[in-house]
Order: sequence, then C-alpha cells, then structure tokens
Amino acid sequence: MRSFVSDVARDIKPSGIRKFFDLVLTMEGDVISLGVGEPDFDTPWSISKAAIASIEKGMTMYTSNRGLPELCGLLTEDFKNRYGVEYNPKSEVIFTTGVSEALDIAMRAVVNPGDEVLVVDPCFVSYQPEVYLAGGIPKPLPCRAEDKFKITPDSLMEHITPKTKVLMMNFPNNPTGGIMDKDDLKAIADIIIDHDLLVISDEVYSELSYDGKHTATASIDGLFERTITLNGFSKAYAMTGWRLGYLCAPKEICDAALKIHQYCMMSAPTASQFAAVEALKSGEEAKNEMVAEYRIRRNLFVKGLNDIGLSCHVPQGAFYAFPSIESTGLSDEEFAERLLKEQQVAVVPGSAFGESGKGHVRTCYAVDRPKLVEAVRRMGEFVDSL
Repeated sequence: MRSFVSDVARDIKPSGIRKFFDLVLTMEGDVISLGVGEPDFDTPWSISKAAIASIEKGMTMYTSNRGLPELCGLLTEDFKNRYGVEYNPKSEVIFTTGVSEALDIAMRAVVNPGDEVLVVDPCFVSYQPEVYLAGGIPKPLPCRAEDKFKITPDSLMEHITPKTKVLMMNFPNNPTGGIMDKDDLKAIADIIIDHDLLVISDEVYSELSYDGKHTATASIDGLFERTITLNGFSKAYAMTGWRLGYLCAPKEICDAALKIHQYCMMSAPTASQFAAVEALKSGEEAKNEMVAEYRIRRNLFVKGLNDIGLSCHVPQGAFYAFPSIESTGLSDEEFAERLLKEQQVAVVPGSAFGESGKGHVRTCYAVDRPKLVEAVRRMGEFVDSL
C-alpha cells in the first residue's frame, strides 16, 4: 500500500524544543527546566475574571472574523500610543488563535511557490517550516554573537537574491534575547525598500524590553506599507494558554490574510478576546511588575553563567539567555543531553534554532530566583566536571 503522508509533512523536522521537553517528562527527581519559553506567572486575576464574566453572561458565540470591535479599537489605539503607528481597526487588524496562526496566515497570504524568504537565524523553530508549508523556500539570515545577534546591513545585502520576497524577523529575539533598536532598523530600511521586500515582524516579546523602549518595525519611515506586524498576549500578560495573537498590516495584505483566517479558524476564542479587552484596559501595572522581575532574574542569571565560564551576552529583551558552550569542548546537543542526565537541568541546544545557534544553548529565566541560583550551581558543577 502506498504512503498517504504528504512529502511536505514527511520532510518537516520535529521541534527541537519539544524533544527536550519530552525528555524532561521521562526524568525522575528534581529537574529544573530552563527549556520551555513560558512565563511562570499566573494570568493577572482581573484578566481571568473578565473572561469568566463573559462566559457567565453567555457571551460564548463566534465573534466577527477580525475579532470583537471593542478589542480591535483598543488594540489599535494602544499601538498608536505605544509605537506611533496607526492601523485602521476595521480593516488592518485580525485577532488570531495565538501568534502561531497569525504567522501561518501571513505566510500563506503573501508567499507564492518558489519565493525565497529570508529568516533570521537563530530563530523560533516554527519559522522555516511555516515558509515551507506556504510553498516558499526558507533561506537563513545569520545573526552572530559578535553583532549582538542583530541583522547587519552587510549580512542582509549578502543574502538577498532576485527571488527574495520576504524578510522574516523576530526582535526581541527567541532564542537570543537580541533586539533591533531604532538605529538598527533604520540601517536596513533602505535595503528593504531598494530591493522591494516585505517584512514579517514577530514582535511578541516587544513588551519584554529591559534597557530601552521597543521600536516597532512599521514605525520606521518607508516600512509601514511593507510590514506585517505579528504580536499577541501570551508573553507580556502571562496568557500562553489563552491562545490569542494578532496580525496588523496594510489593508490589501490584511484582506488576503482574513480570507485564509475565515476558512481555517473562523474567529479567535471568544473568552480570550474578552480577557484581552481587560488586559488592554487594566493590565499595564501587572505587566510592568512581571517585566521588572524578569530584569532582576536576567541580571542574576547572566552574571552566574559568565562566572562559571559560559560566555553570555546580556539579552536586552524576551526572557532567554543564550550562552556559548564552546569552551566545554562539547557540541550543544551533547551539552544539553549530558547536563540533563548528570545534573537534571534542562536547556535546549542552540542548533534547534538554526545553523547560527550551534555552540550555544537556550536557557529560559522565566523561573523563580531560587531555582535559577540552583540551576547555575548545577551547571557550574557540570562544567567543572568536564
């Protein structure tokens, strides 16, 4: 009998993150997991309460495809106030089932078979497969530790070809914590415009910026009309399980993405949308408290990594540290596997995030301070044992 699995599905590699998460589940004892990128805080109660109230009032039907009109209005007003970017709430925003769906419909709305998509490398594990699923050809765009994991103009120029249509980027970055500030974005804007590229900018960690204000890609002169902004509520408001993201883009692109959204999802979860309304109305203080705690943890953890001999730049966003493990003489896969087995600390090999991640491991410091201190102690013992 022939195989009924498609070639595309067969060729996609499993997630390197889930591989180590599954390994943790098989371990016995006191495992400290620095592997999964998820806030350790509960969703602020006012946000949860708003969702519960909507259910109690029977507000459990589909919303419009775009999302609740009130939510669309609040989001676009917040975006304008925060970043100086004005989107039309009736035609340039779509609420999605997580940022994952926003990425999927964005790719399928703009990528034709054979189009090349430059993808920052290292990058979140789903970016390249999403390009492939949309019929495009993913091309890594290396971001190096010596450049603080930023996109440089020279590197961008070097990797553009006549087939390049899209630049897919994510800053603050998962897994490195690197950012692109206003000057960095201005430095590549002319290249993007001159080569007539579209930017898909995943900014889900935008509110987790520690040493300066996040700059939205769409706010840069000349880039609004050629940028799809992806964002959501998972990281900033500790709402990962609520599965609510959004896509903002010029009307023509947004209309195309909306057609795909209508067929594959209909609308984002209704209770989650009511929760997001409350998050935008009253969640600022709780969000700022979480960000302040992440900053303390970052400083504590990164200093600890450097002290035990694992060179690590100071991440300026997200909640990941990306230390080099080359000094140990192990590959990132070997380091992660042995650290888990010998010291029961779970990290993710940097190579799971692309070729430029080799020789590093991703560590998530969204765990409480005592666990971070203990994790550093165990990692120090492991490094010393080598």
